[in-house]
Amino acid sequence: MEEKYIGLAHGNGGRYMRELIAEIFARHLSDPERADGLDVTLDAAPIAVDEGDVFMTTDGFIVQPLEFPGGDIGSLAVNGTVNDLAVSGATPRYLSLNAFIEEGLEIETLDRIVASLGRAAREAGVQVVAGDTKVLPRGEGGGLYLATTGVGSRPPGLDLGMHRIEPGDALLVSGPIGDHGISVLLARQDFEIRGDVRSDCGNVIRLARRAMAHDGLRFMRDPTRAGLAGVCYEITRQTGRTLRLRETDVPVRDPVSMVCEMLGYDPYYLACEGRCVAVVAADEASDLLADWQSLPEGEGAAIIGSIEAGAPRTVLETELAGERMLDDLEEDPLPRIC
Repeated sequence: MEEKYIGLAHGNGGRYMRELIAEIFARHLSDPERADGLDVTLDAAPIAVDEGDVFMTTDGFIVQPLEFPGGDIGSLAVNGTVNDLAVSGATPRYLSLNAFIEEGLEIETLDRIVASLGRAAREAGVQVVAGDTKVLPRGEGGGLYLATTGVGSRPPGLDLGMHRIEPGDALLVSGPIGDHGISVLLARQDFEIRGDVRSDCGNVIRLARRAMAHDGLRFMRDPTRAGLAGVCYEITRQTGRTLRLRETDVPVRDPVSMVCEMLGYDPYYLACEGRCVAVVAADEASDLLADWQSLPEGEGAAIIGSIEAGAPRTVLETELAGERMLDDLEEDPLPRIC
């Protein structure tokens, strides 16, 4: 493409739009070795799903800045979508992609992001089979917004959910929390703070598959918006039981802790984009922990708490032997994070 920036003509259905789709989206997202790849000549794409229950999820992404240490809005869109399928017990298969591009976005930036999106899709084993582009007038968007829909299949008879959680069950997390939130915060440079924190943006497919090999697995969730505390709040409200966390066992990287202390953020409420939270029967917790820690994406996994009979609340046992309650998130501590 000869143009350097996105113009309104790139969304008018004519030559410029066809060139944009062919030279950026189709070039990075098509896989000639797969018959079910992205075909830009179709208005609808046929898909084949394995035997089992069909699962579908959808999500939107408005992260700012578009690129940050450890990821960008493209890889975030793929991983955020496939992770919702994976923690539901489904194998992700297909994605659709909607791109809302603001007039004036540098085409080179768009090319990098779509290339990153394509790499993330291949790493997750999913195929982008349908999509659409729209161009927003200058000043009406944040450079680029993405919306995705994911389709996958889950083995028939697999029963996962909060209804299976029982007192005595253990709570695990697959790695340190808060990395994504602090990475994006530092990339914004609003506070003139420098750091080497990288987003945990990645897929949790292998983590979920390892967890599903354990009969005592009750429930999985990826702790995105509202972070670990948000997942814990949902568990307590849906089960009507107490969840007890041990602060000394919850993995938080030192740079994340330091930034949180400086700026008043709480890592328990910060988004993660490549972590899995699982509830499993207590007698299988150590085995699941070992399975997770054997994977590169799970080497920082830990058993961080347990389910107890009692009122629905999340109790955090602090390092100083005190207790504090983790309530539901009311204010948005870090907007436009995913």
